[in-house]
Amino acid sequence: MEISAALVKQLRDKTGAGMMDCKAALKEAGGDIEAAIDVLRKRGIAKAEKRTGRAAAEGLVAATITPGGECGAMVEVNCETDFVARNEDFRAFAKELVAAAIERKAADIEALRAMPLGGHASVNDAVVALIATIGENIIVRRCALYSVDGNGAVAAYIHHGDKVGVLLQVACEKAETVGTDGFREAVRNVALQIAAQSPGYIRPEEIPAEELDRERAIYRDQVQNKPEHVIDKIIEGKLRKHYAEVCLLNQEFIKDRELTVTKYLGQRAKELGDSIEIRHFTRFAVGESTE
Repeated sequence: MEISAALVKQLRDKTGAGMMDCKAALKEAGGDIEAAIDVLRKRGIAKAEKRTGRAAAEGLVAATITPGGECGAMVEVNCETDFVARNEDFRAFAKELVAAAIERKAADIEALRAMPLGGHASVNDAVVALIATIGENIIVRRCALYSVDGNGAVAAYIHHGDKVGVLLQVACEKAETVGTDGFREAVRNVALQIAAQSPGYIRPEEIPAEELDRERAIYRDQVQNKPEHVIDKIIEGKLRKHYAEVCLLNQEFIKDRELTVTKYLGQRAKELGDSIEIRHFTRFAVGESTE
């Protein structure tokens, strides 16, 4: 089959592999991008990547937290150009939107788009009015909302020119822990970790069985020439490396590479005389594909 240059570029953007390697992998995979990624990985040409790419979108991520940290909301709003992403009207709209999301507890994108905003009957109507003012297409793309359950806090972190945002829910056992500098610092450091390292899960137990089966199949193909009695051990070792890439608690802590995030939180919890548990997190990067 004929492999288009656009398809080759898409695979290259996802994997970082060379153009010829991407073209050959796509031919072998019959033009299937996901199968071609596996072909490249089996050959050791591409690392494991989350199934996300870049969409043709600009915009920003905005977040807000209630004063006591009991609730937090985050939204991604897209536009066509970075010029508009820096426009004051556009930025004011995103700020007003996320404030309304937390006030009305809009937990999903349909509820968010349907709620009234700024004198308009709905967010959708407000978007139409803003498009007329700015002259570019605007999309309210996605949102996240967390509320504290028991003792703990919700925190937000916006990074990289408002292009990456993190919303995080953290629990502890004692109410007085939430107001301490040590707890706040630990939560902020975890949010930084998520922004920088983009984990897909909190812990290995959350990884879907089909994803693990796919990883094992790729690793088995990579080590097929090894002695049979060591293959399973090698595969499990590779899986542990995979956990260290995609699971927050298994990652190296970015501020001290001698620690994992689990060990870092354990140290902070001991200092505070309490426990620290990561309950939920959401990470948005402007324009990323979620398909």
